[in-house]
Formats: sequence, C-alpha cells, structure tokens
Amino acid sequence: MRLSSGLTSAYWALRVGLGLGPLLAGLDKYFNLLADWGMYLSPFVERMLPVSGTTFMRGVGVAEVGLGLAILLGHTRLGGYLAALWLVGIAVNLVTTGMFYDLAVRDLEIAIGAYTLARLSEARDRVDARGSVLDHSTSAA
Repeated sequence: MRLSSGLTSAYWALRVGLGLGPLLAGLDKYFNLLADWGMYLSPFVERMLPVSGTTFMRGVGVAEVGLGLAILLGHTRLGGYLAALWLVGIAVNLVTTGMFYDLAVRDLEIAIGAYTLARLSEARDRVDARGSVLDHSTSAA
C-alpha cells in the first residue's frame, strides 16, 4: 500500500512552504531588509534577555535558517514538531506585545500546518521500500 498522491502532494507542499518560510524569514531577521523585526519583540520578553533585542533577533534568525534547512533537507518529522513549537512561542510573544493579535493567530495556523507535516512524515516513515505500510500503532478497544 502506498500513500495517495493527494497525501504526497500535501506533504511536499508543506515541506517546501514550511522549509522556505523559516529560511527566508530567518535571513531577513538577520539582515532586516524587509521588516524591522525588533518591533515584534515583546517588551516583556526583551526585559528578560541577557542580550540586546537586536542580538536576540539575529540569533532567532540563525535558528530559523537552521530549522528551514532541516525541513528542506528531509528532517520533516522533527522539523515539523520544532516548527510548531517555535510558532506557538512566536504567537505567545506577539500576544504579550499587546498588539499583533492577527499575526499571532496566523502563526498558530501555520503551527497547525507544521504539526500536520510532522504527522504526514510519520505516515510516510511507516511505508517501507516495498510500498507496504508498517503500522505499529495499537487501537484501544
């Protein structure tokens, strides 16, 4: 048994989108070409940092580039779960600014997509080279 072409195309759409998104946003966080990313950093969070907001956002950019590359290079299960957690953290940060609620909702929606990528990756991993499904799950009766 093989994954349907619909599931395969959904997997690739999520893999490419969720790989390129963090990669490009991370590069921009480092270079600040498209946006002033520091304005999205919560003052509450910034007060707790041991470094400046600018230094922190550059570090965030480097981490996002790494996450995007991990997803693009095939570490989709782990990358999907990490991206989902990362995006929830970004949403919490945005809510604590007292504004940007629309962006927080958007990031929560993208987090759902990242979680879906991780789950699709698990399904793909259960399909062995011969095309049979290896289902190790148990069902409660």
